[in-house]
Amino acid sequence: MDLRKLKTLIDLVSESNISELEITEADGKVRIVKSDGTVAVPLAQAMPVMAAPAVAAAPAAPVAAAPAAPVETGHVVKSPMVGTFYRASSPNAKAFVEVGQQVKEGQAICIIEAMKIMNEIDADKSGTVTKILVENGQPVEFGQPLFIIE
Repeated sequence: MDLRKLKTLIDLVSESNISELEITEADGKVRIVKSDGTVAVPLAQAMPVMAAPAVAAAPAAPVAAAPAAPVETGHVVKSPMVGTFYRASSPNAKAFVEVGQQVKEGQAICIIEAMKIMNEIDADKSGTVTKILVENGQPVEFGQPLFIIE
């Protein structure tokens, strides 16, 4: 990717509402993330990329150790994508599953909306739902735990 093309992409990101852009081409991969200033980060060393100078941060104050999170037992059903978590197919519909309910492998247990597409998420193990870890309408990340099935 030539420098003129990279400069154009940086300008487009800085002038738009997007905060991150990743481009993959035959000669490499570039990721541009908008922050206080726009910085280009090379993901593959196909060509050198100039980046904005780093700003030195003040030393952080010591932080007290947070209590350890309880370890979850049972099978964890994780989100296969980034999106919005819904427990039911519509606002007035009954939830797919409740705590204490038996589920079978392949049974729909929730919906994750991604890019205006509703994706049914199925149980990947049979058992009893012991915990629902996400609130209805909450955004979820890839790999985020959604349910505990025992």
